[in-house]
Amino acid sequence: MPNTITVELPDMPLHGSSVLGSGREMISALPLRGITVLAVEDSRFASEALRLMCQRLGARLRRAETIHAARSHLRLYRPNVVIVDLGLPDGRGEALIREIVGSGAPVVILGTSGDPTGRASALAAGAAGFLDKPLESLAAFQSLLIRHLPERSAALPTGPEAPLHPDTLALRDDLARAAALIEAGTNPETRAYLSGFLSGVARHAHDAALAEAAEAPSTSGRLETLRALLQRRLAGAQAAFGSSGPDL
Repeated sequence: MPNTITVELPDMPLHGSSVLGSGREMISALPLRGITVLAVEDSRFASEALRLMCQRLGARLRRAETIHAARSHLRLYRPNVVIVDLGLPDGRGEALIREIVGSGAPVVILGTSGDPTGRASALAAGAAGFLDKPLESLAAFQSLLIRHLPERSAALPTGPEAPLHPDTLALRDDLARAAALIEAGTNPETRAYLSGFLSGVARHAHDAALAEAAEAPSTSGRLETLRALLQRRLAGAQAAFGSSGPDL
């Protein structure tokens, strides 16, 4: 079975009395109700941000951490939207995008990455759109999905957005995973994956020092710097994880 996490909202009536009022108000409050999103994403922290956005919009989220898990999922289920991170443990997300496009499946495919150059490669592979990391704007997320789901017409949120606070335990898991990769020893392919993974996580956590180290030229000294930064964050207080998340 694919390695997935599913978030489901309880069924609620579209007619009659409810805390949200009429069915029309319900649809406006949950504009993506009934939509299933598959996130092919190796970062737990980024996945947690997607979970919160899908939950607020009424969508169901499933997650696959690898290309292999995504393929297994797509053999069993038919999501409406697939969001593909470009840097995955077992290959490039662009290859999976091309594979899904080539299958002819009626699904909206979006690429995502913390690398701004990823937009061009995702669109060239056939993605319908692109989500820049960090994933923090509910309005931008809703706008992009509705643009490619024309039957889902809904007013966008107005006024200031409620902040998204992904669980910092998910961030800790991502940093521990990166630290384990360093300690296990890395070949060139794994080092390239580690750099992309850790850069995306650091940018999502607004950790400028960690992002700079992750994106520096690959040297033995850089690995020592990354090891020290990760150990400090994993052993330190909440302040080491930036200011974007709630207190532990």
